Amino acid sequence: MNTDERDIYEITIIGGGPAGLYASFYSGMRAMRTKLIDAKQELGGFMRTYPEKLVWDVGGVDPIRCEKLIDSLERQAKTFDPTIVLGQEIAHMERGDDQVFVLTSKTGERHYTRTILLCAGRGMTHVQKLNIEGANRYELTNLHYTVTDLSRFKDKRVLISGGGDSAVDWANEIVNLAAEVIVVHRRDQFTAHELPVAQMKASAVVMTPYYISRLYGAGDRLESVDLAHSETEAIERIEVDEVIVSHGYDRDFGGLVEWKLDREDYGVSVDPRMRTSIPGIFGAGDFITYGSKVRLIAGAFSDAVLAVNSAKFYMEPTASDMAGVSSHNARFFEKNKAIVQA
Repeated sequence: MNTDERDIYEITIIGGGPAGLYASFYSGMRAMRTKLIDAKQELGGFMRTYPEKLVWDVGGVDPIRCEKLIDSLERQAKTFDPTIVLGQEIAHMERGDDQVFVLTSKTGERHYTRTILLCAGRGMTHVQKLNIEGANRYELTNLHYTVTDLSRFKDKRVLISGGGDSAVDWANEIVNLAAEVIVVHRRDQFTAHELPVAQMKASAVVMTPYYISRLYGAGDRLESVDLAHSETEAIERIEVDEVIVSHGYDRDFGGLVEWKLDREDYGVSVDPRMRTSIPGIFGAGDFITYGSKVRLIAGAFSDAVLAVNSAKFYMEPTASDMAGVSSHNARFFEKNKAIVQA
């Protein structure tokens, strides 16, 4: 097959979460022909799991619900009309003699690209459910693994099980609505960020080290739970109106794990320029790790910029180090005119 018979992109981004969406926008600023592929049927990545969650740590943005932030990122990502492909999980990668990558999806579609940017985040996630007899009976009523409507917790006694950021954030969100919020964690130390943990401890009832050991209900509604002490196994039974279980997710990266990229415990290894161990493949967001990695949405944006700049330089060694700032970037002149004239 001749090169000119293939539809070859300059950069193909795998993953449509915050890193992938911002990379799509920024690669447009660099005038790169861009394709964005996501295994799911909608963009947003892991943030879709928590549509009602408030995000406070994006620079210059007031506290905003995840679903609203996703909408804004998606609009921004489409600024320069990238090709967006949804519902395709990449199963295989190979490289031709001409150094063009061939990405093949599980359904057989092929995508050709000169560089790859991996923004797979946490991969295809599967919630870790309670491994307790009868738990599935209550999942359609008052046992929750995520939160989509905060109003259901108004004036309720809410039990939250978990010690990570999500459990702590939900506690802080719900405490002002609920009659009472009780947080249980099987260890004394929480893994969430320090400030939210301090806020939770000041406003909610915190029980450590405890875990849910048994459920009691009538019909399809959960009414009370046994909490077991992790060390002594002493039992405390408490009545509940609603229960939220936030024990994390199992991560599935599909065929990406077969690429033989260098890895560490917390992701694929990259250097300070977001280059992986395979030339021409870069990474950004929660999928990667490096010495000063910041696991915030703001950090994903910075990763994306560095990765796109490196991809540009990989193809064009004489290219500038970065895109011109938007206020003086020719890519925005016509767009700015349209906004001013509107």
